[in-house]
Amino acid sequence: MKTVLITGCSSGFGLEIARHFLDRDWRVVATMRTPREDLLPRSDRLRVIALDIADADSIRQAVEAAGPIDVLVNNAGIGALGAVEGMPMSTVREVFETNTLGTIAMTQALLPRFRERRDGVVINVTSSVTLKPLPLLAVYTASKAAVNAFTESLALELRPFNVRVNLVLPGRAPSTSFGANAQGRMQGAIPAAYAELAQQVFAEWAKSTEEVTQTADVVAAVWRAATDASAPMRIAAGADAVALMQ
Repeated sequence: MKTVLITGCSSGFGLEIARHFLDRDWRVVATMRTPREDLLPRSDRLRVIALDIADADSIRQAVEAAGPIDVLVNNAGIGALGAVEGMPMSTVREVFETNTLGTIAMTQALLPRFRERRDGVVINVTSSVTLKPLPLLAVYTASKAAVNAFTESLALELRPFNVRVNLVLPGRAPSTSFGANAQGRMQGAIPAAYAELAQQVFAEWAKSTEEVTQTADVVAAVWRAATDASAPMRIAAGADAVALMQ
């Protein structure tokens, strides 16, 4: 029986990824900043552990508590929407601290185990916004694009140790709470000079009839990365993400 550790399991993709692996008889270590035992079915194969990936001590404690891990899913992340000119550097640092440095730190914490066993899988969930430039998303895109580059180089380093590395790139997923969670970081991030541009962007999103990404798409992509050694390094998740990859 294999064990997966998933970050960011309090909602959205992470919660459903945890549920999927649990339903398929894996041991699941579901991590979140504020642990909640009521989000997932009770099981002797489930452990819910506190983890803030922007805190080194929290990472160390969580990894020690988790025990042996076969697959790491770096899913935790935060969003940010706004013009670069209006984005406080404190917000920029917060986004990179979680999305980029947190992912690197979690990976680094587990690499010695994978390398010594000569077995393991690292799955980094980023975003399809890295495949197409979009206004008002420069900071968020940069934080995720950095993870893409990190992942691709990491894969070369770990290949001699039989450790696989994959990227999952979801598209726009309006059914999740990700966008709502980002609203607190929008305060003052769209100066008056950018108001017209922002209105145009929001109007286009509101009337968009393009296909979007469902949570199930991301779950399936992560599952494939975890269980299929022949899976490509980059796996698009969602019809809109797939279209950008073609």
